[in-house]
Amino acid sequence: MDRKIIITGATGLIGRELCKSLNKNGDEVTVFTRDTDKGKKILPYLNNFVEWDYNRPELWKNQLEGTDAIIHLAGENVVGKRWTYSHKKNIMKSRKTATKNLVNAIEMVNIKPKIFISSSAVGYYKDNGNDEITEESPTGSDFLSYVCRSWENEAKQVEKFGIRRVSIRTGIVLSSKAGALKKMILPFMLFAGGSIGKGNQWFPWIHIEDIVNIYLFALNNEISGEINGTAPNPVTLKEFTKTLGKVLHRPSFINIPEFVLKLVAGEGAESILASLRVIPKKLSCTSFQFKYSDLEAALKSLL
Repeated sequence: MDRKIIITGATGLIGRELCKSLNKNGDEVTVFTRDTDKGKKILPYLNNFVEWDYNRPELWKNQLEGTDAIIHLAGENVVGKRWTYSHKKNIMKSRKTATKNLVNAIEMVNIKPKIFISSSAVGYYKDNGNDEITEESPTGSDFLSYVCRSWENEAKQVEKFGIRRVSIRTGIVLSSKAGALKKMILPFMLFAGGSIGKGNQWFPWIHIEDIVNIYLFALNNEISGEINGTAPNPVTLKEFTKTLGKVLHRPSFINIPEFVLKLVAGEGAESILASLRVIPKKLSCTSFQFKYSDLEAALKSLL
């Protein structure tokens, strides 16, 4: 296709697989990364790397000129650390400030991109119990919801320049290489697998191949606004761990009490314990086809 595409956060879980697909399609990919040496090691088949400091757009804004699309994935790891004041500040800045500066830089270039795709998260929504959540469902009032709202609001500003904007509210991405699934496997292999709390909270999962294909679909089709990047058949956390145990041929009977998680994760435990029965309603009205809509099949493909 020979399009010029810029990706931030390209060395992350989704970014790595997305870069592979775009490169295979013949697109010219430029990676904005904080560590260009690391980027070249992780993505050796790409040639264009630009040092990405979101606080200093003067260093990279000229790279935006004449770009066909920008895919913005960069952001501080939300669940990797305890939510201290400084970590929460970094989470917010790495999304709100980074997106704002990127959009401001786009305003300065003469030939603007046609498409701006930004990641977001299902953390946008409030805990909705057993009720289904679609793109029209209300947002929450916790910290993560505030982050997602701020993130999306900054991304929306590109629409003032006539640019098509898509914000993908991503669920829990399942991959054997990194992320939540890899962390969950070890306890099961040690015969200590199980759920958290009561386990009746809904778990909005998605296979890595499907979330990458959603980004590609958003890039190649005239869809805009907010999209739920989750599998069409969410399960409860208890169902998820039971299925994971079945696939791994390990028991799933140990439950971690909520208070233990709160002691370890602090405020961040809220996002883990939230019940989010997220449905990709917007995608269901398009021609997009999920490769993995069944959890057991998805897990078997990865393990």
